[in-house]
Amino acid sequence: MSSLPWFAPNPLLSKPNWRTKLVIERPTAEMCLACRGAKLLCGKPKCPILTKAEGFARNARTLLDSDFIQGSSPPGVFVGRFGYPKVFIGPMVPAIYGDTEFLDTPELWKGKSIEEIVDYRYSLVRGCFRANVSDAQLGTKLVETLQEVSMSTKPADSELSLARKPVSRISFSENSQPFGPSAPMKGFKPAGNISVDHRIEKAYYDRDLKAADAVFALYREGVLFSKLEKAFSVGVFGEKKKRKLVPTRWSITALDSTLSLRLIEEIKDYETIDEFRVFAFTNLDNVYVAILTPEKWKYEWIEAWHSGTAWNKSGSRPEMIGDFEGYWGRKTYAKPGGCYYSTRFAISEYLSRIRRQSGAIMLREIHPGYILPVGVWNVRESIRSLLAGEYRRFDTIGQALDYACSNFLISRPHWIENSELLRQSIQQRKITDFN
Repeated sequence: MSSLPWFAPNPLLSKPNWRTKLVIERPTAEMCLACRGAKLLCGKPKCPILTKAEGFARNARTLLDSDFIQGSSPPGVFVGRFGYPKVFIGPMVPAIYGDTEFLDTPELWKGKSIEEIVDYRYSLVRGCFRANVSDAQLGTKLVETLQEVSMSTKPADSELSLARKPVSRISFSENSQPFGPSAPMKGFKPAGNISVDHRIEKAYYDRDLKAADAVFALYREGVLFSKLEKAFSVGVFGEKKKRKLVPTRWSITALDSTLSLRLIEEIKDYETIDEFRVFAFTNLDNVYVAILTPEKWKYEWIEAWHSGTAWNKSGSRPEMIGDFEGYWGRKTYAKPGGCYYSTRFAISEYLSRIRRQSGAIMLREIHPGYILPVGVWNVRESIRSLLAGEYRRFDTIGQALDYACSNFLISRPHWIENSELLRQSIQQRKITDFN
């Protein structure tokens, strides 16, 4: 089974054909859904949808008025992707002291509104400096400080000195949570001793331990996904000569992909469930439905974006995108991007917990209340909540699908039309049907 390369650029970030730029005047909803601000398929220098979102956030808040920030880092670190392999990295620090962990821990955001999440992120100021991704092995002072901060068990009192006042804007991405104001960094230092997580610290000092083995072992020990992602991003894990800084966007999907692949290999040894199970859950005007089927592992993820949502601003009808994999996995990057892998991680986590194997058809319907893309953490945590709830049992795929679609505005035929696994389940008869 193939996994997403640990340090490879996200395939969705590849540049479009230059000829496209000559003919596109206004991006279509279908184009926006495929691009999500990453590939700039419309030919514009910056995604117009994300620009509007940033303007919304910027106009709703006051400008920061200091080039010296003192406060408790959640802890928070960031690694950019532009200019790879020379990227901007730095700490994220709010201008407040105390328990600020919630500002950079998506696992704590359940039940929060989009406005509250934007406020959390806007309060974190990013200091940026240029580094080569290989600096994770060379042990430069600033990188080592960020690595230590990423391993902290609690907010770290810090002092952040900037070259100028931070630019008052917020950056949105489908793949990572929003990021707030930033400025070039003159200096950064923790104001006191940092209390590190000794489980992560042990992996850091093991220079022969592969990164994939380290993160899976730490996940099994109960380390939060967001903690693992930060440490992985700043090159805490891996064999000494292979350690690299990993852009935050890429590190999130790499972690989702790697953890899910490890879990899937485990669940393939379990017995299958013996019924169809359907879960339903709503969060941030997103409706999620899981249909678990009594068969060996296979997986599909489909998103349906209604008109007026973040990636379908100009469309007159819902736009749908999805992808799937069979028992032996997939070798290419999934069309829906990071959400495919965050959902695969959440469902494999659930099946591992109940020690069962199944097929999984995961559906998401996004309504206009979802005005801004807030990151794949939203999908991961929503799917976790979905699978922690009650489910309905059914004897046939038809019954399961009827109930699943009763939670949606989009009709049953449209879901079937856009789903490879639903068509297989409905049209193909199994040998057990003839018993």
